[in-house]
Amino acid sequence: MCTSCMRSIWKGALTFGLVNVPVKVYSATEDHDVPLHQVHNADGGRIRYQRICEIDGEVVPYADIDRAYDDGEQTVVLTKEDLASLPSERSREIDVVEFVPSDQIDLLTLDKAYYLEPDSSSPKSYVLLRKTLEQTDRTAIVRFSLRQKTRLAALRVRGDVLVLQTLLWADEVREAAFPALDESVRISAKELEMSASLVESFSSDFDPEAFTDEYQEELRTLIDAKLEKGDALDTSETFGEKAEKEGGEVIDLMEALRASVERSRAARGGGSKTSDDGDAGRSGTKTDTKKSTAKSTAKKETDQKAPAKKAPAKKTAEKKAPAKKSAKAS
Repeated sequence: MCTSCMRSIWKGALTFGLVNVPVKVYSATEDHDVPLHQVHNADGGRIRYQRICEIDGEVVPYADIDRAYDDGEQTVVLTKEDLASLPSERSREIDVVEFVPSDQIDLLTLDKAYYLEPDSSSPKSYVLLRKTLEQTDRTAIVRFSLRQKTRLAALRVRGDVLVLQTLLWADEVREAAFPALDESVRISAKELEMSASLVESFSSDFDPEAFTDEYQEELRTLIDAKLEKGDALDTSETFGEKAEKEGGEVIDLMEALRASVERSRAARGGGSKTSDDGDAGRSGTKTDTKKSTAKSTAKKETDQKAPAKKAPAKKTAEKKAPAKKSAKAS
């Protein structure tokens, strides 16, 4: 996503010692999943959820909803005024607590990532902090408040940008205690050598662009194919008979999709193929789906017309059958 399309979610200042670095905070990641919602399978009507009070059965406006804590015996209601009195959102500073060696950050504790943009006429202090972190190979551990929560985070460098990555608190990381790991296991030198050889055969430089979310790609292909066939509800009008579709169309569609998946897998399984070949395999998926869909539609129309011509012959055969039976009887 281009930076001009991004919207800052928070403004504040990085502080360490007497140094103050005004910054804007942006979410560094986004969800690429195809958005889906629930519908009634009978008519395609959208399923909506309502906030209903279990005591009076009334729908409660969002403005009238408070938060509460329940310990199993008693419930403590926290009003908006109660929550506003807490110090979480009053501070607009990202305080550097300490600088630690970068390799001491446990990857398991890393959580949500944010980009920091300089928010001043001169980015000198921002660049100074960035270069200092790079030169010392240190990561800054910072504390700040965001969305009514106090957060611990790691401040590090990614390219030319400072990245703030929130950390899980120590008590949020579970301990792994598996009895099986306490057993003594003997690994021979030959086994270790063979295992290392296997690792070497798979060794490569990590390129995140080489990996795609195959499920979401196939889901998008499925949606496009159904749209191409006209297998969609017109939500601009009242739902009615348009929601009813014949089962044969779904079968033909799945055959087209299965062929597309097999082609895509064959392209990916080429091993030494270049990335261009891989892209060609993926780009061919929608084209092949459209071709297969068109053939399936043409085949269905032919099948629907054919029985109309053969129908009289079938009825004639049914009428002759009783005549044979009567001849045998006589």
